[in-house]
Amino acid sequence: MVNIKLKNFLKDSVKSIYESTKRFPITIGVCILLVIMLIITNENQSNLSKEAFEIIQRINMIITLGIPLSLCFKLIFEKKDMKKLNEVFIYILGIGALVLYYFYLLNDFKDTSIIRYIGLSIFLYLGFLYIPWLGNKKHYENYIIKVLGNFFLTVIYAVVIYFGFSAIIFTIDKLFSINIEWKIYYYMALIVFIVLMPSMFLAKIPYNNHDFSKVDYPKALKVLLLYIVIPLITIYTTILYAYFIKIIVTRNWPEGLVSHLVLWYSVITVGVVFFIHPLVDKNKLAKVFTFWIPKIIIPIIFMMFVSIGIRIREYGITENRYFVLVLGIWVLGIMIYFSAARKMKNIIIPISLSIIVLNAVFGPLSSFSISKYSQNKRFEEILVKNNMLYNGKIVKPKAKLPEKDKIEMSMILSYFKDKHSLNNVKYLPNNFETDDMTEVFGFPYTFAENGYGKKYHYFASDKLEKTIEIKDYDYLVSINDLINSRVEIKISEKINCTVYNHVLKIKDGEDIIYEKNIEEFIKIIFNKYNNELDNSEINIEDMTFEDENEKVKIKFIFNNISLESSGEGLIENINDIGLDIVLKIK
Repeated sequence: MVNIKLKNFLKDSVKSIYESTKRFPITIGVCILLVIMLIITNENQSNLSKEAFEIIQRINMIITLGIPLSLCFKLIFEKKDMKKLNEVFIYILGIGALVLYYFYLLNDFKDTSIIRYIGLSIFLYLGFLYIPWLGNKKHYENYIIKVLGNFFLTVIYAVVIYFGFSAIIFTIDKLFSINIEWKIYYYMALIVFIVLMPSMFLAKIPYNNHDFSKVDYPKALKVLLLYIVIPLITIYTTILYAYFIKIIVTRNWPEGLVSHLVLWYSVITVGVVFFIHPLVDKNKLAKVFTFWIPKIIIPIIFMMFVSIGIRIREYGITENRYFVLVLGIWVLGIMIYFSAARKMKNIIIPISLSIIVLNAVFGPLSSFSISKYSQNKRFEEILVKNNMLYNGKIVKPKAKLPEKDKIEMSMILSYFKDKHSLNNVKYLPNNFETDDMTEVFGFPYTFAENGYGKKYHYFASDKLEKTIEIKDYDYLVSINDLINSRVEIKISEKINCTVYNHVLKIKDGEDIIYEKNIEEFIKIIFNKYNNELDNSEINIEDMTFEDENEKVKIKFIFNNISLESSGEGLIENINDIGLDIVLKIK
């Protein structure tokens, strides 16, 4: 019986792969190409320079972007019934667009490039969800439930297949001492999750002429939404209204976390209303919830806008605040639509969201353009307030500047250097660097105090590009994610190494033969590089320290250090340490 079921499963899987390959040949081909490229990248990673490795990573990202793009093209072709020649022409245009994207919009790994890439990916996947249903008036929710249900089922199948084969390979390896390399598990994961899983999933995508009018609503989803999720949302709404009343009484408007709590609750509510819409005519609870919840949420959303407005008024718009603001506007628009529409067409939800996402990462109203404009405006206002602008050029202040203004200007420059470029800052002289702060502004880079704009430092060595001398040493100890937890490492039968509260102790039996507080070395690195705004990579020589006594010779090689400093330039907190220790017991 089991063999018959297994045989049927394998038969269905092979049939699914055949059908998806026949229907989506370009997409499956792109998936296979991506797997091949990832395997080649992994095999040659140690032989590649940093620049070459980044180029291959960018190529892999472009290939990955080709997956949703090819899906959207194919679904459009099915709706329009295009000629093969036209389809080929559009695919060629798509390849050309990806090549242009590689050269002009993905030429680095800065936040702007990554956010834009993620935004475009979301736009294409949302398009994949609504393109087949454009022009169809009814049962879109049933279509999405079917697609998402098949997706999660396929994920479960893929996970079971992967871990099943992994267990088989692991057992054979251990029983017969074959010494199978761990990278085999990685390659198998690539094949299962990037080729096999999409093939099985795409085979289950309904055609746009599929009839969903007689599809039964999943019972498990119905119970989950009506009797678990809706009551939870009702309780959460009550709590938010209680807080809303408190704000009105105390007139102490919220900021920060409240915006996110309201925003994600509202987004989830949009999803719940979408999925229970097919039940409105059959279930009283669904009907009441769908009618009242959009109207009840609108005042809470306005409270959220007040919270966001406080932050924007004080610190201007950044990409993160832009996304919160725009997503809030979208949710408000959807809630108003839910409240006003007599007959809801829920396909407007993914369509409008995809337009919002695309606008957020491209064009003059994108998060990048608006954020740069806002921060430049703040910068200009501070300069004008302190009489530091003359004929369009920055001049040193005649009077002592308020500490808050120094901090704000420093943080604005830090924002541009980290997120964009100092060339985007108005009024700065050509080729301005942060080391020129005192010469141009009359004061050095100023750190924030009392938690405002706390300065975060990240020091990483250029270890990958250099050879480290470890002769005359006997042991290598690697410690990652070293914070305040206790780390114990047995080096040999008698020698043990422990690290607690950043104090390293080496014991020979019960005797301590070496003890050192590694914060001493961190302070040396920090004091040398703390005035830099971008500490992504520094010389390995400056991250290496040697020490010895009559019993131990030791070398500390710091791979990375993450810490926070105070306004006085002192270390406040060490968040993370990556460290290699080589030592010799005399």
